[in-house]
Amino acid sequence: MKDLTKKNILKLKQSSTLVINEKCKKLINQGKKVYQFGFGQSPFPVPEAIVNTLKENAHRKEYLPIQGLIKLRESISKNLEKKIGINYPKENIVITPGSKEAMLLLHVAFNGEIILSAPSWVSYEPQAIIGRNKVHWIQTTRENNWFPTAQQLEKKIRSIKKKNLIFIINSPNNPSGTICKNLKELAAVAKKYNLIVLSDEIYTDLTFCNKYESISQYYPEKTFISGGLSKWCGAGGWRVGFFAVPDKLSELLENIKTLASESYSTVNSPAQFAAVKAYEGDFKEYKDKTLNILRSVGNYVYNNLKSNKVLINPPQGAFYLMPEFPNKKYKTSTELCERILDTTGVAMLPASDFGFSPKKMLTRLCYIDFNGTEFLKAPINSKIIDDKIIEKYAPNVVEGVKKLSNWAKNL
Repeated sequence: MKDLTKKNILKLKQSSTLVINEKCKKLINQGKKVYQFGFGQSPFPVPEAIVNTLKENAHRKEYLPIQGLIKLRESISKNLEKKIGINYPKENIVITPGSKEAMLLLHVAFNGEIILSAPSWVSYEPQAIIGRNKVHWIQTTRENNWFPTAQQLEKKIRSIKKKNLIFIINSPNNPSGTICKNLKELAAVAKKYNLIVLSDEIYTDLTFCNKYESISQYYPEKTFISGGLSKWCGAGGWRVGFFAVPDKLSELLENIKTLASESYSTVNSPAQFAAVKAYEGDFKEYKDKTLNILRSVGNYVYNNLKSNKVLINPPQGAFYLMPEFPNKKYKTSTELCERILDTTGVAMLPASDFGFSPKKMLTRLCYIDFNGTEFLKAPINSKIIDDKIIEKYAPNVVEGVKKLSNWAKNL
């Protein structure tokens, strides 16, 4: 197939999330004021106890097992069973340099086709192309919280000739910041057609309703779970992720381990020992505080941006919103984002990076342009953070949203 050739792989561009981060830094170095709403990196520090564990294990220089430190795999297994009631034994868990690498290896090991719903994270489709797996898109709506309906999924499956399929779902979702409310119905369709499901749960600990829900609870027999430390723990640069694999897909697990052995060999040793602390320690206070801040700042942005010129769903998890700017001035969402950046200094990503038509005037907005270390020191004693606190500890978010709102009024 034309779209699965090596030539097409070499045409791939750098990940837009990383590109926007570097572009913002370049503009800032040039002395320009930029509101960094484009890159999704946790603003909070790694909990001190986990950092200390990393320091204590800095002398670890030995190669650990390809599949990962046994103690870490045990702790992840227990963590998942506690949260979702499903047992993914340590033998079925592989530690990877970030969940991103885990998903890439799955794409390479898998021989079939991929079902994605727009919006989807920017790397799902490029990774499928690298794995030479054809992608089929489902377009979603704001009314359904930016997730596909069971009927849409079934219709898409029936339209595909090849039946060896992976359906990827990410809730809370990047880029929309919404949660999937019909996991049970989607799972029933997946089970009916014997789909493999990849449940990307990197943001699940950042669900604002504090309910950890996974599609694996309804379809454990063929659901992969990917996760890691980058979002809830703030340790993105440590590159520690995991893959939990059901028994029925053990052959794929073996293939992934083989690919791991021929690519990164093993995840860095000190970080794996520190990750044990992350999964076994009690970080409820840290999680409660960071969740409260993210929820409050997200709602602040939502309340100060929504209008008849900016259509937007309320934040439900992670640290994203997906505003729509309905207008006839701009031909593409890329042109829209470039104009907004040039005019206001607000950096966002266009909807076309997430699977939508270029003509769809949607953007992804990350509301984390603040100093998380300082915000955690703020005098917060309730579940509702006063606007004055947000204005003090997240001034870039407040100022950027004001500029964006004023700009939108003239559309």
